[in-house]
Amino acid sequence: MLRRYRNAGDPVSCEPVAQGLLNRGYRLRTTHGAYFLKHHLDGDHVSIARQHRATQRLQKLGVPVAPPVESADGDTVAVIGGRCYALHPWIEGRHRDGAELTADASRRLGGLLGLVHTRLDEVMEPSLADSPATGPAYGATAHPAAGPATGPANSPTALSRLSELPYLSPDPADTLALIDELLLLARGRTHADVFDRLAEHRLVERRGLLERHAHRRPPPGAVPATGWVHGDFHPLNLLYRGAEPAAIVDWDRLGVQPRAEEVVRAAAIFFVRPTGELELTKVRAYARAYRSAAGTCAAELAAAVHRVWWERLNDFWILRWRYQLDDRRADPLFAAVSALAVWWTREYDAVCEAFAG
Repeated sequence: MLRRYRNAGDPVSCEPVAQGLLNRGYRLRTTHGAYFLKHHLDGDHVSIARQHRATQRLQKLGVPVAPPVESADGDTVAVIGGRCYALHPWIEGRHRDGAELTADASRRLGGLLGLVHTRLDEVMEPSLADSPATGPAYGATAHPAAGPATGPANSPTALSRLSELPYLSPDPADTLALIDELLLLARGRTHADVFDRLAEHRLVERRGLLERHAHRRPPPGAVPATGWVHGDFHPLNLLYRGAEPAAIVDWDRLGVQPRAEEVVRAAAIFFVRPTGELELTKVRAYARAYRSAAGTCAAELAAAVHRVWWERLNDFWILRWRYQLDDRRADPLFAAVSALAVWWTREYDAVCEAFAG
């Protein structure tokens, strides 16, 4: 692969980067320096190159990103054996979750996400998107990695076509059937462990919550205000150098979605405590800064809070990975994620006020 690049040097070492769920990454050392080598498990040459062009343009507008290195022929995607790879400069920095962020840093985080959304408007012209929008009605199904519910997307007409789709929130009847299926799988394990017992408890608990709150299901209607979003904005995709963000990475899920929902989902990851509560003081600072930077009204964020709350109440992607796919990579996230849905239901008004107050 390195032979495709003029100035990358010769390989010295290549070590896996442990963090991350959906792709494979390596710290590649060469005679000329250090690089991040990314093996894209999803996506094709066209879609990955589109993401790369977006980050190149965002960098010129002052957004902290790490665009890929171009090969000798000007390409940014290396296809070897049918697999897609990209070489990025190695960014020295570290991840910081909400517990490490002060109120001021939380404000800057919200302002940064607002900058991302407004700058994406400037760089994502039709030349960067050439696939027709696809996917079921917005909101109908949840993405297994807990991001936006569907991923229509990167086309010249994506915004208009998405706005024509009906909004359909998760149906509690479908969720109750899934709960019964997951309960059978959790209870049927030959060697049940602490995780399985917690899963059973949360499934029974969530069934009761859904039965009590089914009347609060967001009604069908028009898709909320949409725009280009990062699609996966969370602590593992943001590197800090000291107190300052050094690079937003992993743009694999760049697409058109309701922007306010990305704001809420990101906060629910950055600012969740291990016991499942949100740090609402920091959420408030973050949300106000976002609204100021992006020109978003409080009512739009409040509506997004309701939709994402309902989404979380109906979402069991971690248990589906474990029990249906025999994939335990996300197991460490379950305790906080499952507790958050319960806490959020109890503190619904306080959460809305933090985002929209």
